[in-house]
Amino acid sequence: MSSVCREVITLQLGHYSNFVGTHWWNLQDASLSYDPEMPLGEIQSDVVFREGQTSGGHITYTPRLIAMDLKGSLRTLRQEGSLYDPGKDTSAVTWDGSLMMHKESPPVKNSFLEDLDKLEKGEILAEADFISSSQAQCSAAGAMSVETVNSRLSRVQKGYKLEGSVKVWSDFLRIHLHPRTISVIHQYNHDGEAHRLEAFGQGEALLQGSVLEDLEDRLHFFVEECDYLQGFQVLCDLADGFAGLGSKVTEMLQDSYGGRGILTWGLAPVSHPNSSPMKDLYHLLNSTLGTVHLSSHSSFFCPLTLRGGLGRRPSSPVAFPHLNYDPSLWYHSSAVLALALDALTVPYRLRDNSVPMWQVADALAVSGKKVVAAYGAVPFPMMHGSTLPDALSICADTLPWKPLSACSEPGDGRCYGQWATLKGFEGQRLISSLDPGTQPPTPLHSLHSGEDVLGSYIRSFYPTAPLALQLVSTPSKLTPPFPQMFSQSVGAQGFLQSQPILPDSPAPLVSSVPVMTSLQSGPALDPWLSELHRGASSFDIRRVAPSFLSQGLEMADYLEALEQLRLLARRYRDDSCGVMRSSSEEDDDDD
Repeated sequence: MSSVCREVITLQLGHYSNFVGTHWWNLQDASLSYDPEMPLGEIQSDVVFREGQTSGGHITYTPRLIAMDLKGSLRTLRQEGSLYDPGKDTSAVTWDGSLMMHKESPPVKNSFLEDLDKLEKGEILAEADFISSSQAQCSAAGAMSVETVNSRLSRVQKGYKLEGSVKVWSDFLRIHLHPRTISVIHQYNHDGEAHRLEAFGQGEALLQGSVLEDLEDRLHFFVEECDYLQGFQVLCDLADGFAGLGSKVTEMLQDSYGGRGILTWGLAPVSHPNSSPMKDLYHLLNSTLGTVHLSSHSSFFCPLTLRGGLGRRPSSPVAFPHLNYDPSLWYHSSAVLALALDALTVPYRLRDNSVPMWQVADALAVSGKKVVAAYGAVPFPMMHGSTLPDALSICADTLPWKPLSACSEPGDGRCYGQWATLKGFEGQRLISSLDPGTQPPTPLHSLHSGEDVLGSYIRSFYPTAPLALQLVSTPSKLTPPFPQMFSQSVGAQGFLQSQPILPDSPAPLVSSVPVMTSLQSGPALDPWLSELHRGASSFDIRRVAPSFLSQGLEMADYLEALEQLRLLARRYRDDSCGVMRSSSEEDDDDD
């Protein structure tokens, strides 16, 4: 792997963030290759992965990751992992008397985890072929390429359906983690009704004492081994107490690593198990406070959710034309968001023409407007064997993507800045091949590069907005246990099929998909932020939810956050054509 790159450290704060993160890391793992005969890929994996070595001398490749969660959230996964397991030292036992061991029955592993165990024990693959986090590492003697191992893993598990067996994110984790990755917060429980991390103030109060020392120790470990640290990508639960913890974590990153990029993604599931009106109210309050504080301490803040909104009465979940996902399953919704995040994070992970985090943020967080909205076409609707102009022309008067931030797109073409990415068109043509003298069916068919085609198409909807484009041919590779939730119109490579599958025929196993995403800053965020402000301001929190304030949040701080949210919404109002803003808004920008 390349020894020089701009490294990124990832933090995952909360259970749903770890769901999304697990799918995202599985996608990265599926694309790894160690075969020296293979050409270098477009994505530079060293940006987010680190190289190490086990006590047995095996080269390892693990995420540069800190994942925080609550007690009881790991199930079968050991907090310290098994990659660097030194084994148990029995020589330290000095007691000469009799011993009685009480052993608790471990949680039952699903079929996927059972097969991973078999792979490691050599019951399916030779042990030399299953080394370290990506299931294949190049040792001095030479090991199999990751593609070979992944292909065997796919053949072993392609019929698996984990929808009924995934309880926590570790139930579908396919990679090994470094011992310094997982941080368990023992003060709060993942399951049950007692000792839950439900309120923003609880999360804020956590980042002190032993929790702060532990996080700083883990951060220093990963930071000190970086040569060119470009910043941090933070995945943070938005609807529970982790929003408060994430606010303090991003504030600490801002204070300790000034000048580095801090790109924060606020995650919210479509629904929560065992919800209630009071819990829904808590979710609204946490999302409100989290949006204010996370955006304040980050280079930019982007909420990611398939909910119809972050309020207590959202509209229907986002529907995608070629997906049959179950919005109530975290295993499904997090997979959709992870696919989108794989494309959204491409600009600063490229091997060539990489764009640093700070530059991505500067292009979008214009004049202090640091909240951005995401949109995605998952998968991008491109017919197998067709061209990019053909695919975009079929979309006609509507953009192909759907909201990923519960924020509707404006219909007037106003936008302060946009970053669009098309990932995964491998094997397809980006321009038309018309015979000489043939009249192009559309203006897009007359253009001579994929960038021109995509740029011309998007500018037809946003004619005056600054636009940055990224085209990456490598698709997102889907290996087990990624859920097979695609419609029968999607073929094995993720492209639409010209011939529909017969009703009695089995649907093809989708092994990769093209994805198109857009990050936008524009006036559409004004009604989104204003609605969040109205929802949190429509009741007296001291009367309706006094317990929320009793968890460590002061009333004055809550009122100040509401005012900051109101001013934040105003920044996105009537500002696209250089309209002079009020002095109060300008003063707020300077704070």
